[in-house]
Amino acid sequence: MKKKKINIVTLGCSKNVVDSEKLLAQLKAGGHEIIFDSGNLSADTVIINTCGFINDAKEESIDTILQFIRAKEAGKIRNLYVMGCLSERYMDALKTEIPEVSRYFGVNNIREIVEEIGTGYRPDLMTNRVLTNPGHYAYLKVSEGCDRTCAFCAIPAIRGKCVSRTTEEIMKEAEKLAASGVREIILIAQDLSYYGLDLYKKQMLPELVSELLGITEFEWIRLHYLYPANFPEELIPLIRENPRICRYIDIPLQHISDKILSLMNRSHDQAGTIDILNKLRKGIPGAAIRTTLIAGHPGETDQEFNELKEFVREFRFDRLGVFAYSHEEGTPSFIKYEDDVTEELKQSRVSEIMKIQQEISAELNENLVGRTMKVLVDRREGDYFVGRTEYDSPEVDQEVLIPVEYKIKPGNFYQVNITQSTDFDLFGKPVISDGS
Repeated sequence: MKKKKINIVTLGCSKNVVDSEKLLAQLKAGGHEIIFDSGNLSADTVIINTCGFINDAKEESIDTILQFIRAKEAGKIRNLYVMGCLSERYMDALKTEIPEVSRYFGVNNIREIVEEIGTGYRPDLMTNRVLTNPGHYAYLKVSEGCDRTCAFCAIPAIRGKCVSRTTEEIMKEAEKLAASGVREIILIAQDLSYYGLDLYKKQMLPELVSELLGITEFEWIRLHYLYPANFPEELIPLIRENPRICRYIDIPLQHISDKILSLMNRSHDQAGTIDILNKLRKGIPGAAIRTTLIAGHPGETDQEFNELKEFVREFRFDRLGVFAYSHEEGTPSFIKYEDDVTEELKQSRVSEIMKIQQEISAELNENLVGRTMKVLVDRREGDYFVGRTEYDSPEVDQEVLIPVEYKIKPGNFYQVNITQSTDFDLFGKPVISDGS
């Protein structure tokens, strides 16, 4: 078998990152030279792992495919494969519209891709990864798919129903990640709260987190995407009493209006949402609560939007993201409702929410000046080392900037005195210059 140089380009969410890393491990075991650089045109073969969730992500995926088709036509690469959510969702259309791609694969097709490359698939490597992040943090996917039926979401149609991994398999992968030098493990799933219900007939996330605490190499354990309905409340004392579990609650609410939550087919209402948020604030003092919202869902009038704005002002989320509603083919919202909020108004509403959050974030950050906080340094960027507190996740939250004059190293933890703040970032200096 001829060995190839293979470049995997990963787009979209952290779940795609994990899929690419598992594929990289298989290809590396087959003796191929592997890279993961979206700008690299030196590889014989390029595999693009696409996102197909909302319009902006789909456009980025298409643009990336077209970029590498031009490289293929220019003779810079030989084979171009496309995998992931976009090709799962639009396989037939892509084959017709962009036939220059060597072959399309959907999701969960790692075996088929490996065999197409000419390498035998290794089931014994299913918990192996080649990390594409800096190496001191890693995502750990505990389940695939989702059983929720949110009207705006295409994920269940793309990824299928929830399939939880066994605790034994997850722990085996976690132990390998710890042995490789990972110090922050980030648990992810489409709905982390649901973990275990399909496999064990009960929510198993608290038990899984308790087991992960036994891996002492993990200084931080972070939880992503905890659905608000049926929130596993056993997590609250577990997080409060274990400082190695980040006091960081990522709970995507999407809206607060009962009317819009009903149209979205969410499993929680306003009263239930406020109840769980209050339990989190009371039960885990000082925790950062992060949410995501959608502006401009069909049926959202000024009244419901004003209700959402007031909720954001009153609760004062520590971290918040907001997206303009995307009218996605095949979703219940697409089938049942007219996309009756103009794109201009959607974007205006997004901006209004983010302006409110900017003011809240600026005030919260100003209160941190003078405090000393534990920071994990991720990288050097220009004149600064860039790090995060336990209240911030990679790529989506704010960062701590430390001047490069201090002798510190990415991948280490430091006690950092916060000297200055902006709306969405902090500046600081290490109390000591060697990693903890």
